[in-house]
Amino acid sequence: MTSALPRVSGSEVVRALRRAGFDEVSTRGSHCKLRSKTEARTVIVPLHRELATGTLASILRQAGMDAEELRTLLS
Repeated sequence: MTSALPRVSGSEVVRALRRAGFDEVSTRGSHCKLRSKTEARTVIVPLHRELATGTLASILRQAGMDAEELRTLLS
């Protein structure tokens, strides 16, 4: 599963999550907190240059998304 994940930065993931219906709630240090408009989901995204594949997989699990949906939102 993790080999199918793209190599992206934290800010790219935040933009994709915004397109998916998440709102930025707060930023503290190098971490951005986003909350879903429709569901009770909260996701914390580290604003690093490149996210580790395990970190990205965890973010996608928290957001209820898969790698293919992320790829669509990134383009």
